[in-house]
Amino acid sequence: MKPVLIVRTGRAPDVISERHGDFPRWFQLGLRLRTPRLRVVDVERGDTLPDPDDISGAILTGSASMVTERLAWSERTAGWIRDAMDAELPMLGVCYGHQLMSHALGGRVDYLPGGREMGTLPLTLHGHAASDALGASLPRTFHAHTTHEQSVLELPRGAVSLASSARDPHHLVRYGKHAVSTQFHPEFSAEVMRAYIRRKHEVLASEGTPPADMLAAVVATPHATGLLRTFVHRHLGAALAPSAA
Repeated sequence: MKPVLIVRTGRAPDVISERHGDFPRWFQLGLRLRTPRLRVVDVERGDTLPDPDDISGAILTGSASMVTERLAWSERTAGWIRDAMDAELPMLGVCYGHQLMSHALGGRVDYLPGGREMGTLPLTLHGHAASDALGASLPRTFHAHTTHEQSVLELPRGAVSLASSARDPHHLVRYGKHAVSTQFHPEFSAEVMRAYIRRKHEVLASEGTPPADMLAAVVATPHATGLLRTFVHRHLGAALAPSAA
């Protein structure tokens, strides 16, 4: 049975990971896949990516790095993404992974106008998303956890935005039959979101965003979190059946 690859492009800050765990663990919980079904490749630290034909799908994580830095490991991963698209590999990019997928496929990534977007925000599904394999599982409006400074400013040719926030029009993007990405964090719990806000307390205050208000707005995000399992069912189901958790 081919494993699902977690492409690790970064790690949570120590103060958060020591209490809540880190990206691979959060994705495992959200995907509800047993450990033997998952393989982690840490591209930020130089791990080699496998041939797309040797895995059943890939999840690309967030990172503290910026896509516009064009770091060597990031550009190598972008090349791998293009190869994976050619092979029609099921892929889900999240935050940095979302931006890297768009960059790899010809989109434009840069700093979000108006500064960082952070906290639990309402997202709006576009009308055409009702016919999408993932979009069909979401209500017209749903909450999601976010924390990012850069964003996808221009989509690659052929890509379609499925959901937006008040400031970012590309929070959920479809690139192909089995390839999607989210600017928001479906793997975050409410406690993890609060931990990220507390860590940025002084920065947020200096930017004129009251951290207390942001903390008070944090709520559970069952629809956003559920997108991970929907991705498993809709795009990985055939590859993982019958023994996926």
